[in-house]
Amino acid sequence: MSLQLKGISKTVGGETWIDDVSLTLEPGSFNVLLGLTLAGKTTLMRLIAGLERPDRGRVFMHGRDVTEVPVRKRNVAMVYQQFINYPSMTVYDNIASPLRIAGLPRREIDRRVREEAERLHIDHLLDRLPSELSGGQQQRTAMARALVRDADLLLLDEPLVNLDYKLREELRAEMREIFARRRSIVVYATTDPLEALALGGNTAVLQAGRLIQYGPTLQVYHHPATEHVAYVFSDPPMNVVPGRLDGEVRLGDSTRLPLPPHLRQLPSGAYRFGIRPSHLSIVRRSEAEVAVPARVVVPEVTGSETFIHVRHHDVDWVIQQPGVHLLPIGSGVTMHLDPARLFAFDPAGRLVAAPEPWAAGRV
Repeated sequence: MSLQLKGISKTVGGETWIDDVSLTLEPGSFNVLLGLTLAGKTTLMRLIAGLERPDRGRVFMHGRDVTEVPVRKRNVAMVYQQFINYPSMTVYDNIASPLRIAGLPRREIDRRVREEAERLHIDHLLDRLPSELSGGQQQRTAMARALVRDADLLLLDEPLVNLDYKLREELRAEMREIFARRRSIVVYATTDPLEALALGGNTAVLQAGRLIQYGPTLQVYHHPATEHVAYVFSDPPMNVVPGRLDGEVRLGDSTRLPLPPHLRQLPSGAYRFGIRPSHLSIVRRSEAEVAVPARVVVPEVTGSETFIHVRHHDVDWVIQQPGVHLLPIGSGVTMHLDPARLFAFDPAGRLVAAPEPWAAGRV
């Protein structure tokens, strides 16, 4: 069962929420919708599901136009951010509810419920009520209820966002295996580029309701079509600095770097150069790196890493450094930068050159 969107648009209160989106998703594919908050991810999922109708464009499932078909007549399952379970029903009855509505035989219902509960590691909780479960167990129950239907289309709208870090990592690691066994089309919305990379499959990047890039996740990561894709697909966001090529790389008004091989085919002129924060360091890691003096604006400790905000002349940078670094504000540091890791965008923000994947690898 393929899903095809043809020129889908949606306007709400005079404001365009989805703008001329065309997209084809194949059976058995795992597809991430990646974008900032208000990029249009949830609205697009609701249009795909049939919860809303587009103002323009058509939706096709398996070649059939289902644009006017309501969600209850489509074989679609959804999982939301919130743990939506029936509070008065046991875990078993929550999972079984869509199968009972569909009128399946009792024995078939029991088989499916127990298989799905075991797959999601909640088979020992089947007699409990949702109020007796942890957040992770409640979301597993909601996922099991969606998965047990064996729907043609499974939509997950940031299902892990309300879980703590450990639970997110645990469920994220299991999802690829859970979905790999199905022929359903899976669409998974997130704002987290690390989540998109961990889940793999394909990624569609949305910006202000427009689809700006779609393809295999690693391809989109290594070759972001625009500055915005690069910004969204990096956490913290990619550093982007105006500069020039003229036999060397000039960043801003003062930093000069040797011309790396992947930029040598570009004509001289103005560009915007990007580098991921994880590819900068305050510790020299290779002889290819160039030392750039900078001053600390603020060190931002995030668990086992520190995002060091620095300024070199009038250009601000973010360095993603492993470990905790409580550097004094205003203190001097040396930022190390490898030209082989630079992305080049034209003045309009379109990608014109990307590093080799080995150089662009770590998020």
